[in-house]
Amino acid sequence: MKKLIYLLLLAISWPSLAARQFDIEVILFKRNIDPAQVSESWPDQQKPINMKGTISFGDNSRLSAKGISLMSPGEYQLTAQYNKLKGHAGFTPLAHFGWRQGDLSKAAAPKFYITAGKDFSGDYLPDGTSKEELRRREMSEPATSTDADSGIIVITDNPAADTGSETADASPQSPLYELEGKIRVYVQHYLFTEASLDLREPGRREVIVGAEPIDMESDLLAEESNVQVGHLQEVKKRVEVEEFLKSYRFDQQRKMRSGETHYLDHPLMGMVIQIRRVGE
Repeated sequence: MKKLIYLLLLAISWPSLAARQFDIEVILFKRNIDPAQVSESWPDQQKPINMKGTISFGDNSRLSAKGISLMSPGEYQLTAQYNKLKGHAGFTPLAHFGWRQGDLSKAAAPKFYITAGKDFSGDYLPDGTSKEELRRREMSEPATSTDADSGIIVITDNPAADTGSETADASPQSPLYELEGKIRVYVQHYLFTEASLDLREPGRREVIVGAEPIDMESDLLAEESNVQVGHLQEVKKRVEVEEFLKSYRFDQQRKMRSGETHYLDHPLMGMVIQIRRVGE
């Protein structure tokens, strides 16, 4: 008799377990500080985040197929935290969003494509190069072209000469958002949050923009020099500091429990996330 009761209770509770739903609410923000003042080092070039298989929040058909619905602002429960960040001089909120999903495993849970903040594509190339710096450099350096018949490299002092190449503004660029990346929430005994995000900030870097001939007599034939001069002209690097759009990577995973509010920290940005089981 007892076994029958246990089986009945299990049969009653199983549908509710299978149909668990979670509301996930997220705030993304940046710190209003100069990255150069932070005692951290980041590479000038980051390996791009792998966006394969990500879903946009605007892709209603794919969201529906996954049983996912977006939350309206009226359903948010972290509005007070968002307003505190917005009113604080040290922070700038970039995004506040939320969605509802089921009890999805790591393999089944979608990776959401996230963008927020300014679009820098009008001023920078995808690799971070400043378009203004590139135009200035092209105007100040002789243009080169190749003779189609002889293969000879032709140098001209006319920066407007037709070299057969396109300028930085010749074709439209894809958006280059201040914040871009992906986020995924899944269930594996506990709730897990994974986030890979790039924060882009204008900065400065040193670049080699050309080469200057070495003055053989003054630089190499000086008494303290031990360099012997042959028939080749020596050159030395010319380095300048230029404007540059640098990416700072936020890559974190966090184990969570339903109802908890978590803060994922980074020297230049942060994420506040709360996962709530529907019905609790």
